[in-house]
Amino acid sequence: MTAMITATFSPGCESIEIVDKITERNPLPWPARTWYADGMPIDRDSNEESAEEPTGTISSSSINLANTILGSGMLSMPNAMAALGLAFGSLVIAFSAMTSGMGLYLLSRCARRTPGRDSSFFNVAKLTYPSAALFFDAAIAVKCFGVSISYLIIFGDLMPEIIKAFGFEAHFLLARGFWITFAIVALAPLAFQRRLDALKYTSFTALLAVAYLILVVVIFYFSPIRKPLPAGDVVLFRWSKDFFTHLPVFVFAFTCHQNIFSVYNEMHDNSSKQVNGVIALSIGSACAVYQWIAILGYLTFGSKVAPNLLTMYDNGTTVTFCRLSIAILVLFSYPLQCHPARNCLDKVITGICHVWSKEPDFEAITDIGDDVDADMFVNEAASYSPVVHIMSPAKHISITAGLMFFSYIVSMVVTSLDLVLSFVGSTGSTCISFILPGVFYYKMHQHCGWTRMKIIAVLLAVYGAFVLVFCLGANIMRVISGDY
Repeated sequence: MTAMITATFSPGCESIEIVDKITERNPLPWPARTWYADGMPIDRDSNEESAEEPTGTISSSSINLANTILGSGMLSMPNAMAALGLAFGSLVIAFSAMTSGMGLYLLSRCARRTPGRDSSFFNVAKLTYPSAALFFDAAIAVKCFGVSISYLIIFGDLMPEIIKAFGFEAHFLLARGFWITFAIVALAPLAFQRRLDALKYTSFTALLAVAYLILVVVIFYFSPIRKPLPAGDVVLFRWSKDFFTHLPVFVFAFTCHQNIFSVYNEMHDNSSKQVNGVIALSIGSACAVYQWIAILGYLTFGSKVAPNLLTMYDNGTTVTFCRLSIAILVLFSYPLQCHPARNCLDKVITGICHVWSKEPDFEAITDIGDDVDADMFVNEAASYSPVVHIMSPAKHISITAGLMFFSYIVSMVVTSLDLVLSFVGSTGSTCISFILPGVFYYKMHQHCGWTRMKIIAVLLAVYGAFVLVFCLGANIMRVISGDY
């Protein structure tokens, strides 16, 4: 099978005309290439997972991304708004949503430069900063692994309180270790799923918990027995040195970038219009939820609102069921962190073992599709023999089992990860959301003129560096001062 690609470049890199002439023997949107699993060439059609046609839709992909975004951070949003004021806090939420959405958009544009439907941070890094590709994926894997541990800890801490509220007094039901063990066993079928789209039903169930939390916040805000707030307790604008310690709450609340490549790979129609629709729907809905909970929570309790909003309500049946719904939410969020962590670790292991394998070097394929601003240099040689890596079943099982085992051990030993996750979030989430999308897009367009999107990419990377330095510094000062 042969393929001929003709590329015509305009001097300013503003347009590219691509004519792809492929024989009729390859009518599928999967260009001819060699597929490898664990260093050995395989027949793609004989691999069950790779032969599956993409099934993701705008709704299923948006549900998975929204569930990745909406987590336990919802409960701390009113406290973060109280530190900034009603108007200022609302603006920061909107700005964080906008910058996060821009990071997702830039990553989706970068995904179009990778072979077919094998986009990932690793493959994009191989096109831009090859020597740092393993480092990027290792950092993302550590970040996702840390967040998955926090979900197990939150679930283990919530369930004994819920069981006690329902009147059960059996000793083993009040032990956090029992519920963490229960979570690992119950989550195994979900964590071992190869495709992110397979988690759409559990993600939808988890989002019902978000709807119930919103309902609880509304009920208690409009409750006639609510105590009136002191005069002047709610302000529109407040500035203090605590701004940089609360900024991560807003910034990292929208982090879902580790799953954008899986969404791109698995969507049946992954055109720019469809992917942009997923980004807009997931980020927009998350922004609306955060605004609603933050504003009503702040107006209900004022400056005295606690970091965990649920602790401010009476331990009635309504609040108990709300805690149960949040426990289910974090439980079903665990596989959404395990999925990207597994993919990143696979790339790291493959890269390390690459020296001893017979697998050829990674080569890019020019797959322009509907990319209207495609201005990356086309390597004609690379278009003839692109390589796609597939995780073998043995590696898939072993990496997933390892992630679940070590997350179980750590969550059983550690009782609080607040400070640890603040450091992980200040570094990992900022890199994923802002710095990497900006530098990747800039690198892919470095030989072209300064377009508006290229300028935005640079500004986003600079903003990410600003957040990283100042928020990390603020957390270090917390440790030094003992305020944690």
